[in-house]
Amino acid sequence: MEKSETEFEWIKGGALITNKLGLHARTAIKLTKLAMKFKANVQICSEQRPDWVNAKSPNAVVKLRPPKNSPIYVRAAGEDANEAVNSIVDLVNRNFHD
Repeated sequence: MEKSETEFEWIKGGALITNKLGLHARTAIKLTKLAMKFKANVQICSEQRPDWVNAKSPNAVVKLRPPKNSPIYVRAAGEDANEAVNSIVDLVNRNFHD
């Protein structure tokens, strides 16, 4: 039986988008590629679009479009959830290594 969303033990984090273009296509791809390295269910949302989306879906991530100086929120559940959240928060905090 599959767990419902409320049954997951979510690890949560957040970071501020500091890139002058916000979260755009290139940075969204970097975030997505990083999320795909983890087995955990990884999701993100923004204040502009508060519904959680699959962080492993480039299309879903780019549609969030948070502008510069706005937060994004990350949550993950599963085997390597803590590492997934910490890695994505670190990527954003380092301005996507730009």
